[in-house]
Amino acid sequence: MNKINGYTEEEAKSLVEYISSGKRVGKTLSGLFASYAQKTGRAKGSVRNYYYSLLRCTGDERVKNILKDKNLKAEKIMPFSDEETDKILREILLQKSKGVSVRRAVLNLSGGDDKLMLRYQNKYRNVASKQPERMERLMRECGLNGGSDEARKRIEEEINGLYDKLAASLKEENKRLTTLIKRLTDENALLRLQIRNN
Repeated sequence: MNKINGYTEEEAKSLVEYISSGKRVGKTLSGLFASYAQKTGRAKGSVRNYYYSLLRCTGDERVKNILKDKNLKAEKIMPFSDEETDKILREILLQKSKGVSVRRAVLNLSGGDDKLMLRYQNKYRNVASKQPERMERLMRECGLNGGSDEARKRIEEEINGLYDKLAASLKEENKRLTTLIKRLTDENALLRLQIRNN
């Protein structure tokens, strides 16, 4: 069976057709990923990742044929400006000061857009770990205790907690996919035997 990044060619065609049809009627990519995941029993993140990896397979003729005339493309992500970054971080910090978790704050800020939520979360994490002085400055500007070791420790614990949850989720997805691959490999071997014996 010819696979394209882990999907059969038929599965890849099915996903592309589903996304293409959905976009033509005005559905959002995030919603399409969720509904396709539900329809196929795959994780939404897995569907999203496969879709984008498929769009980047520009050297594969099979992929070119599947995508032909579908008008699908991966949008280029524009980096946040310094002003946008500070605005995002201030809002997260203000929400945190009211007892809202970082995860909930980025969800609120993104309006439920998974891709944007992940970008905000990553920006927060990167600045907190690589530019603590910037985070302290923003906390002071917001009237929060920016120099506090306790606040920094709390932020680091939240970040670590978020990443632990993401890692656990990915580990579960890996286990599920490994089991699925083994089952499909076994089924494939049985089919070959049946074909050979007929």
